[in-house]
Amino acid sequence: MNYTDKEIMEYIEEEDAKFIRLAFRDAFGVQKNISILPGELKKAFEEGIPINARAIRGFEGCEDASLFLRPDSTTLSVLPWRPDSGRVLRMFCDVYTADGKPFEADTRAILKKAIEKAEEAGIEFRFSSELEFYLFKKDDDGNNTKIPYDNAGYLDIAPLDRGENIRREICLTIEEMGLEPERSHHERGPGQNEIDFHYAKALKAADQATTFKMVVNTVADRNGLVADFSPVPIAEEPGNGYHINIFAEDKDGNDVVKYAAAGIISKIRDITLFLNPTDASYARFGNSTAPDRVNWSKAGSSELMCITDYRGHSGAELRSPDGLSNPYLVHALLIYAGLYGIENKLSLPEELDEDSVLLPQSIREASKIASKSEFISSILPKEIIDLYVTQ
Repeated sequence: MNYTDKEIMEYIEEEDAKFIRLAFRDAFGVQKNISILPGELKKAFEEGIPINARAIRGFEGCEDASLFLRPDSTTLSVLPWRPDSGRVLRMFCDVYTADGKPFEADTRAILKKAIEKAEEAGIEFRFSSELEFYLFKKDDDGNNTKIPYDNAGYLDIAPLDRGENIRREICLTIEEMGLEPERSHHERGPGQNEIDFHYAKALKAADQATTFKMVVNTVADRNGLVADFSPVPIAEEPGNGYHINIFAEDKDGNDVVKYAAAGIISKIRDITLFLNPTDASYARFGNSTAPDRVNWSKAGSSELMCITDYRGHSGAELRSPDGLSNPYLVHALLIYAGLYGIENKLSLPEELDEDSVLLPQSIREASKIASKSEFISSILPKEIIDLYVTQ
């Protein structure tokens, strides 16, 4: 909900908040923040708080030395793990240039632009995420040992599943911050866990994914553990995916998910670099249940997309992204690809098409495809494309 300046200041006083974290992200979705005192909040809303632009990945090409953070009041939340006295609040921010314009390489701004494009077409997209992560023990110096917290398997229970209480604490913390976890369970790998979210509008869903990773890392650390979202934390064990469920309907309430899914399938090779931004991302493809082909099915075992019908509505789950991707970029690209399918009324290819092509098999191949893609160049600023292609 939107809060007035007065309501926010009253909330700060009621919560005895002494610091406000203004959170934003770099081009790869890594969360950054700067803390201000309550007395600076009016300035933050009206003028923005300056940051050193050229010290942030993806912002180096900014012509000005400083960029400015303006908080989004709808994202206001308390950080539950901070002290009750002198509490800390957090708001996500949009990034602006000195002349008050949205900074085009801010990936939250890129997603907002995609949402506006969808609204102009009369389409609403919603997303829900299923993020997998490993929990590892620390050594006496607090370093990651890569020793799994347990040796449980898929849907196992305590005492074999030692992550049960950790997931419970994560879910309760997320709820305190106003987010909506849906379910949690142990995954296939030793020490591997998954927590899923309800559908939300595209921007909120990206904010949720960012908050979720922060909470998981914080709760793990508070319990003497390390959380790992990387695509292949342990060789020969299942990798971590970032499965995204997609909902789309037009202004008349008609289900257009299958058109959107067909568009995503048609553009998936172009956008894979941004869904899978590291070398390890490609080691995950084709292993365990991770996809390696551009295909779909109703079964949803190891295909790129699982597309189902339930109670008169279609559902599409994209299974190739991993947790090191930037959810703002991912959602933006899925919206544009989905719109392409909807506007052209694309049909899905044959289910489990035997002639389906492979997903890119390396970051080098994905970079080459992205760098030559007219679809990508029509959506993303050159600074973002060059950063991903040359990393």
